[in-house]
Amino acid sequence: MAELFSTEESLERVILIAVTDGEQDEAERSLDELEDLIRTDGAETVGRLIQRREKPDNGTYFGKGKIEELRALVFETDATGVVADDELSPAQMKNLKEALDLKVMDRTMVILDIFARHAVTAEGKLQVELAQLRYRSAHLEGIRASLSRLGGGIGTRGPGEQKLEMDRRLIRERISFLRERLEELLRHREVTRKSRERQGAFVVSVVGYTNAGKSTLFNRLTDASILAEDKLFATLDPTTRKLTLEGGQEVLLTDTVGFIRKLPHHLIEAFRSTLEETRYADLLLHVVDASNPEADTQMAVVRRTLQDLNALEDRELITVYNKTDLTVPDRLPRDPGASGSVRVSALTGAGMEELLSLIAEAAGKKRRYLEKCFPYSEAGQIQLIRQKGQLLSEEYTENGILVRANVPADLYGRFGSGAEESARKAED
Repeated sequence: MAELFSTEESLERVILIAVTDGEQDEAERSLDELEDLIRTDGAETVGRLIQRREKPDNGTYFGKGKIEELRALVFETDATGVVADDELSPAQMKNLKEALDLKVMDRTMVILDIFARHAVTAEGKLQVELAQLRYRSAHLEGIRASLSRLGGGIGTRGPGEQKLEMDRRLIRERISFLRERLEELLRHREVTRKSRERQGAFVVSVVGYTNAGKSTLFNRLTDASILAEDKLFATLDPTTRKLTLEGGQEVLLTDTVGFIRKLPHHLIEAFRSTLEETRYADLLLHVVDASNPEADTQMAVVRRTLQDLNALEDRELITVYNKTDLTVPDRLPRDPGASGSVRVSALTGAGMEELLSLIAEAAGKKRRYLEKCFPYSEAGQIQLIRQKGQLLSEEYTENGILVRANVPADLYGRFGSGAEESARKAED
């Protein structure tokens, strides 16, 4: 596997590097986020260096002069590694290692390592391993290409290239195995999802930028106990719990992995089946860290990722401006396409009643109005309406219990036949 952070012996001391052809401030903000990733992964940032140029050098990422400046900074800070804010090519990583004589990593390696640390379920671990192997495979391809340019003809195929070919074959076999396992898990998830659809479950998916407070909000709403820390990607594996609204109506609330700018494509490919769960939700809660100066940029990243997953089509979205217990501006960035918004503090519980009201309102839009008189011998059916729908009223009459409710389509199909006639008789 690629060489990643290890904190068992000593704390890694790294320098962050970036190339930008735009604003210096934007590059600095991206490095701020990379520093948060480094901290989450158990290392320490001791310096940073940014070069302004049209594009990174194909061979060494930085230009020659900037490499000399970087070498001096390494000596000055006693750094043990360098982390680039972009994904490095195999040639760039190899040449930088040789020029600096120390460990060189990139943003993708850091994120993959964090995911590997935080994956708990079997599916999460398989997805992380698949992403890591795809990353390594791409870098082996690059190494092989650089070897093939060393010379042609007799004598150019040595044991080194044979070892690469063997590594590539083993990686391909392992990737094939992981794909088969994930396909099995995907089929199991589809069975579960279809079961929920048959039961008429209203599904709410919690989405947002990493560290926006999704897990804290999830815990607040459902009394769950999933990990919620002030770290990027503190939770990785999706969790689903029942949420009971006022009146007894039950909906399913699902916490998802957080998004981030420059999310490695290896991870998106490996986690696509999990990320695409948002496509099957009836309602999306977009949780935003309202106290973050970069809130508008983070919101744009989330929307772009959801669009890439086709998760915004025909789906209602509510913006949840979280962390209002901290300093929050009066005017918050608008979330295009959101049907509503609410300011909350998942930490203190402020705004929860209004949020629950918005969820109940959204769930009501997916229901059909049912008015039916149930014989007293079928009174147990009313409890099912309480759980799966919204019970508006119940009236005890001579002929039975007259119920008025908003129910899912499947329950309406089950109870709707003869509903008007039974309701008329009860009222007579």
